[in-house]
Amino acid sequence: MSKKALIAMSGGVDSSVAAKLVTDMGIECIGCTMKLYNNEDIGKAGRTCCSLDDTEDARSVAKRLGMPYYVFNFTDDFREKVIDRFIFSYEHGMTPNPCIDCNRYMKFDKLYERAKILGCDYIVTGHYARIEKSGDKYLLKKALDASKDQSYVLYNLTQEQLAHTLFPLGEMNKTQTRKIADESGFINADKPDSQDICFVPDGNYAEVIEKYTGKKYPVGLFKDQNGNTVGTHKGIIHYTIGQRKGLGLTMPYPTYVTSVSPSDNTVTVGEEKDLYKSVCKVTDFHMISGEVPKEPFRCSVKARYRQTERAATVIPIDEKTVEIRFDEPQRAITPGQSAVLYDGDTVLGGGIISF
Repeated sequence: MSKKALIAMSGGVDSSVAAKLVTDMGIECIGCTMKLYNNEDIGKAGRTCCSLDDTEDARSVAKRLGMPYYVFNFTDDFREKVIDRFIFSYEHGMTPNPCIDCNRYMKFDKLYERAKILGCDYIVTGHYARIEKSGDKYLLKKALDASKDQSYVLYNLTQEQLAHTLFPLGEMNKTQTRKIADESGFINADKPDSQDICFVPDGNYAEVIEKYTGKKYPVGLFKDQNGNTVGTHKGIIHYTIGQRKGLGLTMPYPTYVTSVSPSDNTVTVGEEKDLYKSVCKVTDFHMISGEVPKEPFRCSVKARYRQTERAATVIPIDEKTVEIRFDEPQRAITPGQSAVLYDGDTVLGGGIISF
């Protein structure tokens, strides 16, 4: 009996080529796009994914490949699991990565469940990452093209999900992907990559938060490292650790946000040296193997998507919490971001930085 796959198609070139590659494998394919938000909700256009135009691009590619194509309306789930969590984080002094929540709750939860209902053996996405079988375990590995690697945003995958997921682009680079799209006559072969958070198309996340909530966030005080008031901020949702631009402060040194405190509505600033820390607590912790070690262990840890992972010791506290101690102080470790653990090119797991 032939295998069957549900292809998550964003309208971009990556997922389109993933669809072609799986079709070429002789697997029966169904294309789909997740409708995650209404265009009028976000108001402005930008280089994002999942817009109405993207849906038409995905439909065009699916038609060219001769596969059925559907649009699944997940707007309510996206609002609850991604946008609401995004807003909650900023309101509580954290800086979230909504792409991680989208992968966790939408692609590999809602869409994965839909794939099972449709009798599919696999879910397929255009992520640049690899899956390998080692003994009785599945491993999530970095893409061969380090410049496109997306393994960081996939650390929540489970053994069951990995067993039923295909990442056809994991061993390719972007030039190869575009070449296949061009040779296949895809309408989106030269389409630029999406750059922004899909529901924040112009990068102004504070404006989007105010639009969604209908709130105006109160101004508060900027404090220096000694607790002295040095100015007035325009609301804590506008700030993240490591931020230098847009502070509006006149200080005798280059000034950075070093912490955001929702409890007293203050933003603390300091010099760059004040951004460095060696220890953080990580909650909502997940190990891809399904087994959290009971003893401290060594690995490398990436504390932001575009950072290089650094050597650290991970100390388990309980099944869902660990403490990470970096060998050397790291710049701008930020609550709300994810700390992702690696052993070479294998993703071990990760969680949310909470201090």
